[in-house]
Amino acid sequence: MAHRYSLVVSLWIRPGQEEAFEEFEREAARRMARHGGRIDAAVRTAPNGVATGPEEATAYEVHIVSFPDKAASDAYANDPETVAARESRAGIISLTMVVPGRAAGPYPA
Repeated sequence: MAHRYSLVVSLWIRPGQEEAFEEFEREAARRMARHGGRIDAAVRTAPNGVATGPEEATAYEVHIVSFPDKAASDAYANDPETVAARESRAGIISLTMVVPGRAAGPYPA
């Protein structure tokens, strides 16, 4: 079975941008879907509200994102709507860290 191209995406957001972030991510998920991508998991990790930057070790949210392959991921990144959204994204998200990965496990008990 072929493995999907996976990314671990850690996101720090600007103060007061929680609702805008959620709407932005819904739109991003719709664009990803056009390229075979999806947000497989989203975990809110900020212990006390908004994590705004690298001085805070814990991001606001961490996503596991996957695409059929790297070419599909690149197509999403270069999609004209994704490119157009970068300016509004910068007003919502202060820092993004992306690490490529691959599926692991399962680890049955």
